Amino acid sequence: MTQFTLADLDAIIAARAESNDEKSYTRKLMGKGVAKCAQKLGEEAVEAAIAAVQGDREELTGEAADVLYHLLVVLKTAGVSLADVMAELERRTGQTGLEEKAARPSE
Repeated sequence: MTQFTLADLDAIIAARAESNDEKSYTRKLMGKGVAKCAQKLGEEAVEAAIAAVQGDREELTGEAADVLYHLLVVLKTAGVSLADVMAELERRTGQTGLEEKAARPSE
């Protein structure tokens, strides 16, 4: 049995975004635009953080799944590919987090 990956979820989201299925939550959410998708991502992230603080592993697992799903929806809606995000993560692994942060342009 193969393991389900973020790439698998990304492909499902892409397919549902292009579908004509009126019952597709993904399609409806993306149709509301990036601001609504981002709002949902924020809500799910807060719920995941609360579950983590409460030490509720089962709730955190479910909320983490929601965060990943909604993040991929935001990326798709905003025109940012998962491959680009993964490439950025790969680039960052060549240095420590502190080195990477120090190399960012200051605001």
